[in-house]
Amino acid sequence: MTSRLNPPRVGQDHMPTNPSGLRQTYNASSLSSLDEASDPGSPDRHDAEVSAHRHGAGPSRQRPTEATALLASVLDLREHAHEGPCTHGTFSPRPTSPTASTAGGSLSPTDSDAESILPGIDGVVPEGSSRKRRSWKKRWASKIRSKKMSTSSALAERHGVRDSTLMYLSYYLPVLVWAREYNWSYFKGDFVAALTVAGMYVPMALSLADNLAHVPPINGLYSFVFNPLVYALLGSSPAMIVGPEAAGSLLVGTVVKGSVDRGRGGDEDANLHARLCGIVTGMAGAMVLISGIGRLGFLDSVLSRPFLRGFISAIGVVVAVDQLVPELGLNRLAEHAHIGHASSVDKLAFIFKNLDKVHMLTFIVAATSFVIIMVCRELKRRLQPRYPGVAYVPDRFLVVVLASFLAYWYEWDKAGVAVLGKVEAASGHIFTFRWPLQPSNMSYMRDAVSTSFLIALLGFFESSVAAKSLGGDGFADIQLSPNRELVALGTANVIGACFSSLPAFGGYGRSKVNRSTGGRTPVSSIILSLLTLLCIIFLLPYLYYLPKPVLSALISVVAWSLIEECPHDVKFFLKIRAWQELALMSIIVLATIFFSLSFGMAIGVGLSLLQVIRHATRPRIQILGRIPGTNRFENAELNLDRLEFIEGCLIVKIPEPLTFANTGELKTRLRRLELYGSSLAHPALPRLRGEDWNRNIIFDIHGVTSLDGSGTQVLEEIVRDYRQRGVRIFFSRGPGHDSEVGRLLRRSGIIELAGGERQFVNDVHEALKMTEAEEGEPGITSDRIS
Repeated sequence: MTSRLNPPRVGQDHMPTNPSGLRQTYNASSLSSLDEASDPGSPDRHDAEVSAHRHGAGPSRQRPTEATALLASVLDLREHAHEGPCTHGTFSPRPTSPTASTAGGSLSPTDSDAESILPGIDGVVPEGSSRKRRSWKKRWASKIRSKKMSTSSALAERHGVRDSTLMYLSYYLPVLVWAREYNWSYFKGDFVAALTVAGMYVPMALSLADNLAHVPPINGLYSFVFNPLVYALLGSSPAMIVGPEAAGSLLVGTVVKGSVDRGRGGDEDANLHARLCGIVTGMAGAMVLISGIGRLGFLDSVLSRPFLRGFISAIGVVVAVDQLVPELGLNRLAEHAHIGHASSVDKLAFIFKNLDKVHMLTFIVAATSFVIIMVCRELKRRLQPRYPGVAYVPDRFLVVVLASFLAYWYEWDKAGVAVLGKVEAASGHIFTFRWPLQPSNMSYMRDAVSTSFLIALLGFFESSVAAKSLGGDGFADIQLSPNRELVALGTANVIGACFSSLPAFGGYGRSKVNRSTGGRTPVSSIILSLLTLLCIIFLLPYLYYLPKPVLSALISVVAWSLIEECPHDVKFFLKIRAWQELALMSIIVLATIFFSLSFGMAIGVGLSLLQVIRHATRPRIQILGRIPGTNRFENAELNLDRLEFIEGCLIVKIPEPLTFANTGELKTRLRRLELYGSSLAHPALPRLRGEDWNRNIIFDIHGVTSLDGSGTQVLEEIVRDYRQRGVRIFFSRGPGHDSEVGRLLRRSGIIELAGGERQFVNDVHEALKMTEAEEGEPGITSDRIS
């Protein structure tokens, strides 16, 4: 749409080249007098600079800057409105539509390129081609193609790249990419890596299910059967291994305990516990999947680092205290005292009270297993840089096998040591398909929705950290995408939930083991799924004599790893004096230890969301001052002593999009700039700036890249109020005439209220010249600042 040109104002063609000749300037260090600013350069040179910065509507092109679009030369195929430089400001006229010109019956190269690209970008079909009858397949494809895909098609055609449906399908199904690149040279490394990971983490899955989630141990193995397989087909991080985690398993256990406390089942109702596990996993997977479809990959940034560190450390403390009860052989006493669902502080009090009743053989088995695993862990960490082969040693698997053999040979179960017993599915069948999100489970779903949301958020965050850490070694040039990760993880958990598996997400620890032992491709995840399946089918009977204190020791090692990073973060926050972050971490840890995991979770999420809301709703407007001797302007509050201010003008920069979230206090902060010249001044101060100092308001809106209805309405009210008070309004570095922000400014009447499109200029310096031209008072003198 073209804009109607306004007639030039009288005197506008004779604007002064430098506003300091009329407009007085002053700086903060000399508040007692106003000094004239020096001429930064010759008038001819300055006019050349100004004209070079104008928005070119004619053939003249804007000088490239850091804000110039990368594809400007490729996509800017519009015809220009007139010859010569354009002086119509931001809203320069544009032709109504592009036209294809011919010369001698043939198109020029530029016209030919434009004709081939325009249908994919602007949706404008060149004359003649619209008469061609397109097939129904092409018409259907044109309706479902997004703007980004259309632009990609235009670029592919321009550079001779074949644009096909398979290309886009391969992006969303990475298996179509890496399957073509895979060869048998990768298989040895993938097989060895999968065998190593299985030896170390399959016993861990049994521990997580039995000791933390309080579900049948086989449900932990299901997480290594279905989830890695699905993720290998859909995931965008080839070396990442998906599996159950301590945090998610513990949160599943809180749902199971809560159901028992409400009288919906007993502690021995394995079938109900397995159903609840599937429901929680299914809801978490559905949330993650919907987030991926909705392109919410930025959600991993919602929770702050202090919250995550505090919450994970609190989980480590809770897990460690929980495992002390079975490691000391106090299970039966705890059941009689009903201490299993109490807080960590109550459990510690129970343990100290019953130290004389500790089962010594159970304690020796647990302590020995814990020490061996921790020593092996430390030796691996120290020796692996010099001897990479130590990473292949499955120390945890060897501890489990040796403990099981000793328990069988010496009959530890008859001596009072608890063993795992018969491992079987609660339904009686190895694999039972059961859709978890059915209406009959609605009451359980309502109780578990908040916990499922936190499992989804924590799981995706940990997966995101692991994927980014492994992103540099992508196989087959697969690009890491947070949205595709959400889809892959969500799909994997929804499918796993149909068989009541634990929630499974990416973990950096096992992914690092997988990569360091030779795993480079998603085939290692597929082999891990097959090995776990073989374990379920053939090896479950041999797990009967596995001592439960050994499983508790495995979980205690995980708890140690969750806690050991907390001192480093605390030391860092103390170093930078980040008291707010330290307070948040302390509150979460204390609330979790003294009350419950759910309470600590609620407190942490609530405080984090309050921080996000506070940060998002605070306007970041700035008052600008000029660097002496130049036409550059900077934030005056950061450089108060070395900047000069223009008498009679208030220059305000709005460096962010205006939405309903950040415009609530915009009027208040703008008023504070009028009264005090700073948004940092306390409102109790009397007025420091006179009304005459705000005769002209210049808004630098280069950062306003988007506007919503609420932001537009507030901006319109601000402009209307200024105009009613007789204040002149100018907008610097505004949006393009055809942009969404430009259309909103036009429809809302803001442009008309401000005085027309001539009030929209290319830079602040040009706006200052226009203020002098409109005032037309060469004898202005400024009041001395006392």
